[in-house]
Amino acid sequence: MSGGLSTTARLALLARLSKRRTSDEAAPRPDAGSARDFSTLPGMRDYGLLKTALASLEMRSPLFQQHDGLAGAHSLIGNRDVVNFASYNYLGLNGDPRVQAAAKAAIDRYGVSVSGARITAGERDLHLELEAELAALHGAEAALTFVSGHATNVTTIGHLMGPRDVVVHDAAIHNSCTEGIRLSGARRVPFAHNDMRAAEKELAAARRGAQRALLLLEGHYSMDGDAPDLARAIEIARRHDAWLMVDEAHGVGVLGATGKGVAEAQNVDPSGVDLWMGTLSKTLSACGGYIAARRDVIDWLRHTAPGSVYSVGLAPPLAASALASLRIMQAEPGRVTQLQANGRRLVALLRERGFDTGGSIGAAIVPVIIGSSIRTARLANAMLDRGVALQTVLFPAVPEQSARLRFFVSSDHTEADLLHAADMLADASANLGAVESLPGFG
Repeated sequence: MSGGLSTTARLALLARLSKRRTSDEAAPRPDAGSARDFSTLPGMRDYGLLKTALASLEMRSPLFQQHDGLAGAHSLIGNRDVVNFASYNYLGLNGDPRVQAAAKAAIDRYGVSVSGARITAGERDLHLELEAELAALHGAEAALTFVSGHATNVTTIGHLMGPRDVVVHDAAIHNSCTEGIRLSGARRVPFAHNDMRAAEKELAAARRGAQRALLLLEGHYSMDGDAPDLARAIEIARRHDAWLMVDEAHGVGVLGATGKGVAEAQNVDPSGVDLWMGTLSKTLSACGGYIAARRDVIDWLRHTAPGSVYSVGLAPPLAASALASLRIMQAEPGRVTQLQANGRRLVALLRERGFDTGGSIGAAIVPVIIGSSIRTARLANAMLDRGVALQTVLFPAVPEQSARLRFFVSSDHTEADLLHAADMLADASANLGAVESLPGFG
């Protein structure tokens, strides 16, 4: 199939979409018009349109790519070696023999599961060791781990805030944060991405009449690869009597000379942040999340947060893997240095070839903003054909004109890997030609 959509082809696609949609709507459903009709779910129609567009263009979905074996700087997809920019293995620790040995030893001692909530029967010394070292990483008094990074934000924000409160947050914040706000019932006020002037304006206005306020940021933004002005955020939160929470899911192991995150990178006292959130699934090669804060706050969460009290404790091999990864990260800062060098190099290579990497600072996350979801999906498939795996972010996850490819950089990527990726993207883009926006959403 040709790379672009001519006017004739675009009209034909619109006709096929219209015909298929009409046919789908005309087809009788046993629950049509009732409360059991799933087609009324939010976003179901838009998702269906994207699926229909991909099918009409005879395109395979770039999503749910199956990796075989360890997903490091290289991976196997369909029994073929590819350069892998689709995984979070930032410091290459997922396959480190020391990490694997720690996980195996934990299984030998504790089994695969702790078989209970920590508050009742699931507490293990591994949890306490890991939490003590995570707290120290952020200069906090204590920390609490959860079995999911997403659930960490949902349960913490949902439990911390209430209907009389307000949360002012960056518009590019993680979905887990917005879900936590929704659960809390607090008023949600977004501000323009990484605009601290807008943040203060919104917080000042929203603070009046609210019982409590929370200013919510990411340390290294997962969608754009940039970072906030942390010192300014602390100042704004203090001036308006608000808590400051920083989601460092992608910052730990990535920012700062030794990987401690945005506070270290910007030489800011981390104690100015009231709540540090992080995950165990990126740099720390496990699964789960944590909150680091004052001891009284953590003790309260430990005994009352639904995501802790009513959930099984972190699995022993995961806790052991995260702890081993954290210790290796701190003992071998050269991994962090190499990751940062790789990120800067990839941004430079992509920009030299004319690609829009947005505000990426050249660390672990490098977006390439394409615009059209159709073109983004086609480029992702073309890149996989050329031996490069990366992530796609398509409508409706983002507005149709901001669809993008995302490179997740590892310290294990070589200069040859980076050069190959940049050259292949230039080649794929040149050979794809022009592609229209998703019909009806341009």
